[in-house]
Amino acid sequence: MADYEAIANGVIAGDEAKVVELTRKAVDEGAKPMEIIDEGLMSGMGVVGQRFKADEMFIPEVIMSAKAMSAGMEIVKPLIVGGESASKGKVLLGTVKGDLHEIGKKLVGMMMESAGMEVEDLGIDVSAEAFAKAVKEKGPDVLGMSALLTTTMLAMKDTIETLKEEGLAAKVKTMVGGAPVSSDFADEIGADGWAADAVSAKDMAVEFVGAK
Repeated sequence: MADYEAIANGVIAGDEAKVVELTRKAVDEGAKPMEIIDEGLMSGMGVVGQRFKADEMFIPEVIMSAKAMSAGMEIVKPLIVGGESASKGKVLLGTVKGDLHEIGKKLVGMMMESAGMEVEDLGIDVSAEAFAKAVKEKGPDVLGMSALLTTTMLAMKDTIETLKEEGLAAKVKTMVGGAPVSSDFADEIGADGWAADAVSAKDMAVEFVGAK
């Protein structure tokens, strides 16, 4: 029988080689792909998320764990048949126009992927028009915007206004985050949500998708 606990522990430890070895072994033993994902890979990443939130793990360790989880997912994903999709919602992420920071955004993306979401990263310096175009073309459940500079925060407001102008605002939940961004600012610009850290962002996205 597949050792899901060992896979989870490998993810927690950020041991990519061990996770790959154990995931392959589980596949060879005939374990169900979704069980490997839910009880092994995501279970481990769930613990990482809790420890990160409690300041028991830090960004470099979380990134190692996320890479280990992703390596395991690469093995299992091709085995998931038709309706048995691992995706629990689609998220678009991007750093707003004028801002080139992305470590926090990447961490948010990793956390959302660990919750089974399909995440597409639009990168940095993304204009309001580019966000709107991506929402129109890709139909995500959630759009997450990041800013680390106070001077670029207003680009979030521009994006939300562009979404409204193009009739897209009702089709997607908008989330904002980044060091200078606050809950009050999110309310002020009409965003659907604000998250203080990567784990809170992941939890909010899960909530938004579940409410759709």
